[in-house]
Amino acid sequence: MNATPTTAPIDGAALLDEVEAFHRRFNVFPTEHAYVAVALWDAHAHLMDALDGTARIAFLSPEPGSGKSRALEIVETLTPRAATTVNASANALFRLVSADEGTPTLLFDEIDTVFGPKAGGNEEVRGFLNSGYRRGAKSLRCVGDGSEQKAAFFPSFCAVAMAGLGSLPDTILTRSVIIRMRKKAPNEKCEPYRRRVHEKQGHILRDRLADWTATLHDQVAEAWPEMPEGVTDRPADVWEPLLAVADAAGGHWPARARAACIELIKSASSNDEASLGVRLLTDLRDKVFCGVDKMPTAAILEVLLSLDDSPWADLSEDGQAIKPLTARRLSKLLSQYVRPDNTPIKPKGIRVGSTTPKGYYAEDLTDAWNRYCRPDPQESATSATSATPQFNQGESVAEALPDTRHMFAETATPTLRSVV
Repeated sequence: MNATPTTAPIDGAALLDEVEAFHRRFNVFPTEHAYVAVALWDAHAHLMDALDGTARIAFLSPEPGSGKSRALEIVETLTPRAATTVNASANALFRLVSADEGTPTLLFDEIDTVFGPKAGGNEEVRGFLNSGYRRGAKSLRCVGDGSEQKAAFFPSFCAVAMAGLGSLPDTILTRSVIIRMRKKAPNEKCEPYRRRVHEKQGHILRDRLADWTATLHDQVAEAWPEMPEGVTDRPADVWEPLLAVADAAGGHWPARARAACIELIKSASSNDEASLGVRLLTDLRDKVFCGVDKMPTAAILEVLLSLDDSPWADLSEDGQAIKPLTARRLSKLLSQYVRPDNTPIKPKGIRVGSTTPKGYYAEDLTDAWNRYCRPDPQESATSATSATPQFNQGESVAEALPDTRHMFAETATPTLRSVV
């Protein structure tokens, strides 16, 4: 009796090494961690039916010619049912995901044309991308002809890779592994990509990834990968499927994946621009109040408008002309946040000598500072050497402490601006 032939198990770690090496032939990524993340992302795209969530991946750069589209092109050869688009309607995307062929891997090139400053809202596409990172995500649409319309749910769960200039809406960035691409330096070289030759090589790797991941379904579906210390909430959701793949591969991949997780999250956090409201709260805490218990609005504006590298002197609102921050705009921005008693932060009367100008109290801002601002790395130093002068009997900010960095260049003793 002949023995039944057995198939040798696939070495997942070695296969991921090959996927990483394939990217290295044609892509120059900014860090070693980026190669790790992209290889894991390629593999995770083959496991959509086993995962509760998917990580978006975004190749972003400030200038053209940084290798973003090439990175997306290589990803296309390695992922299942890859569908590349430059622009698409939300309805087309919903129908693509629900097609009988199976869950696609959606590749968005030139994503800045969808969400850039000249692209308009594209709220439906944003809604598709925001919702589709979780299994079971669906959107309600009307289907049918003419008056024969009926409501139907369309799924949006699929793997999505994006490439574009600039940035993306915060709701998408926070659901993404961000690879910040850059132009190659003179000493950085990679192999020219020729689709008719190299696409076939990528497809061979793609099919081997499919064979390997087919053996991992139950293991990945039941996995609860251990997160690096400090990785929680949305970043943990993003990295969980990638770490599950790394753990299944074994070898050096679990350790490399967690190192990449920490560094890419840190990089994304340091490059993200805070919202205008959070920027205002942070500047009030770190540059204006600095231990002072109350400040008149005029004094707050004087300090904010004098800060270098800040947006407060050149604000625009709803497409209107650029102008400095005003008391009205300050009040509007702060009223989005609440005091400890859950009422909006509003200006109050502050006794200054014989006058009672409007201003703000630190106790009203403390809860918002704790909730929205990152910890101040110079908090202890700030308490010893406050950057903001005290006010007394109507003195100007600069007069009260003439040696501070808030002194205006044009005069040593500017008077407080009137509140308008």
